[in-house]
Amino acid sequence: MTQNIYDDPEFFEGYSRLPRSERGLAGAPEWASLRAMLPEIAGLRVLDLGCGFGWFCRWAMENSALSATGIDVSEKMLARAKAESDPAIQYIQADMDRLNLVRGSYDLIYSSLAFHYLKNLNALLGEIAGALAPGGRLVFSVEHPMLTAPRHPEWIESNGAKRWPVSDYLNEGARETNWLAPGVIKQHRSMTSYINMLIANGLQLLHIEEWGPTDAQLAAQPSLGDERHRPTFLLVSAERAR
Repeated sequence: MTQNIYDDPEFFEGYSRLPRSERGLAGAPEWASLRAMLPEIAGLRVLDLGCGFGWFCRWAMENSALSATGIDVSEKMLARAKAESDPAIQYIQADMDRLNLVRGSYDLIYSSLAFHYLKNLNALLGEIAGALAPGGRLVFSVEHPMLTAPRHPEWIESNGAKRWPVSDYLNEGARETNWLAPGVIKQHRSMTSYINMLIANGLQLLHIEEWGPTDAQLAAQPSLGDERHRPTFLLVSAERAR
């Protein structure tokens, strides 16, 4: 079963104070890049995996999606999503490591920063491929593998600053980290593994982006400067064959 860290009170309180929690999609610096990877939303049946507070589901309905469904393992996240959402949006509590989806039932499946928590991602990608209508699209983001890999125990100098290089990059598996709360479990995978799982499940790659802040974002928010030293997120768009 996926670790349900979002229902941990300490984690949930910290997560609720993040800019992406308070401001929604506008508070996520990678949103503009993800949005550019999306198809025209009007008339689509949309599924958001790891929907959290429901920001993307609400955006999809505001942009004339035919329907929007959000799935999340967290009871606390879903409670807030339901309280702030259009009643037409369906929210379902489910473990994505054990998910069964109806074949051909969605035109767009979206996921933001959720897949790196999943142990059985390959099985989920098989479910996604089956649940997409022909020509349907999967758009998702994960923490970049350079972040989920463990840090080398010694500092290195880079442009006058001390930074941690990665180590054991090709040694995939669970990694425990202290982020907002102790004992958060994420699954480290190489970029090769992400790509090959998509291909193996019959999904055609459309676009890949190793996200970092633009010059305009850096000018507006200098604290993003560290994100230029290694990609923060891996953004992927893929399509089921027509």
